[in-house]
Amino acid sequence: MDSTLIFSLILLILSFFYLLFLRKPSSNPDTPPGSTGWPIVGENINLGVLGPPKFIQKRMKRFSNDVFKTSLLGEKMAFFCGPQGNKFVFTNENKLLTSWWPKSVTKVLLFTEVIDQDQKIVAPILANTIHDILKPEALKKYVSVMDTMARQHLETDWAPYTEVKVHPLSQKYMFELACKLFMDEEDDERITKVLDSFKTATHGMISVPIDFPGTAYNRAMKGGKVLRDGLVKIIETRRKEMLESKEIVRDDVLSQMLLVKKEDGTLLNEMEISNNIIGLLVASYETSSVAITFVLKHLAEHPYVYDKVYEEQMEILKSKQPGELLTWDDIDKMKYSWNVARESLRLAPPSQGSFREALTDFKYAGFTIPKGWKIFWNVNTTNNDPKYFPNPEKFDPSRFEGSGPAPFSFVPFGGGPRMCPGKEYARIEILVFMHNFVTKFKLEKVNPYEKVLYLSTPVPAEGLPVRLYPHSKH
Repeated sequence: MDSTLIFSLILLILSFFYLLFLRKPSSNPDTPPGSTGWPIVGENINLGVLGPPKFIQKRMKRFSNDVFKTSLLGEKMAFFCGPQGNKFVFTNENKLLTSWWPKSVTKVLLFTEVIDQDQKIVAPILANTIHDILKPEALKKYVSVMDTMARQHLETDWAPYTEVKVHPLSQKYMFELACKLFMDEEDDERITKVLDSFKTATHGMISVPIDFPGTAYNRAMKGGKVLRDGLVKIIETRRKEMLESKEIVRDDVLSQMLLVKKEDGTLLNEMEISNNIIGLLVASYETSSVAITFVLKHLAEHPYVYDKVYEEQMEILKSKQPGELLTWDDIDKMKYSWNVARESLRLAPPSQGSFREALTDFKYAGFTIPKGWKIFWNVNTTNNDPKYFPNPEKFDPSRFEGSGPAPFSFVPFGGGPRMCPGKEYARIEILVFMHNFVTKFKLEKVNPYEKVLYLSTPVPAEGLPVRLYPHSKH
């Protein structure tokens, strides 16, 4: 009998005795309706099998359209639903709610010894630095770098082949781009090693948080250690370079982080910087690579939409001199392309939402949310609701014309004080890649019936294999 089967039987026996003898009814009957599933496991398995959209739809229909309770990642949790739920979460930041990361996630990815008691990963002084780095004015200089790297990537990793897998190639490109912009790192061998460990860590970090040999979470813990060790070596090397040169030798995020001082006047140490770099990588690389993957998936499935994107992007290309790079003004002209990207983000949201923690008991929709409960707002409570998006399964970029969707019904980047500071960064990298791809290739899905799986993000089961049809030279 293998170890996995033995572990499953032990868990089943423990669950039986828990349900039979130990489980107690909630001490507060006014909490939201719902189900907490099995002990220890909670509803993690149901969420993984159904995927977030179906998991949420079933519970909203059964329990409440406003808020329901569940148990995920070892925590009792309330899912806030609909635009009203989104608005409540966004407008009560640091009043009734505070940011929170699951310990199962932080233990995998981060140096937990330098995270404060409120699970805040980014120190306030560093948060201001990151916001400044990601402001539109600062991002303008990134456009040419993104364009250059997109051209090189498509030339070396796509153009030589008639058939490729979109998702792994998108991951490779986005990770190389993030390493370049955040750490000015271009060593292919080092980047590949960091990327492999990053994938292992992120794929297992939202599984049942039991660190048992052979489990996904155990593999994630090991991958996270390799990831942190690799980043610390990069940071130590950069600090040594800066001390020897006595000046900033590179214009990237890591160089600026090395100069940030904490309230006590000391510089951030390697572990603190590593935590923040990982936070940026999670926010930029993983979600953007998924976004690009599904944009290309939808362009392959809807030739009419592809043709309109191609027409818009060719107008921009024809206005440029041969070899001339894209500019900020060019990005602003890609209005239809961005509507296509937003519709893709609605149907396949790379970021499912984020967590909060209740700072005090409070009432919502007639129910009591006890202090300490975890809150999760999720884009799927509105993205698939026909009340806000008629015929929601249809791919229709025109939804975003004019005034667009109702307030708080489409929030792929969050909202309020904690709106993702990388929103503009994501918009630019997605549009730059779209421009370079559609002006070089048409595409066709190899398997029209490929399924979508839900790991930490939605991913095509086979990596989205496509056939490439290069355009003739213009």
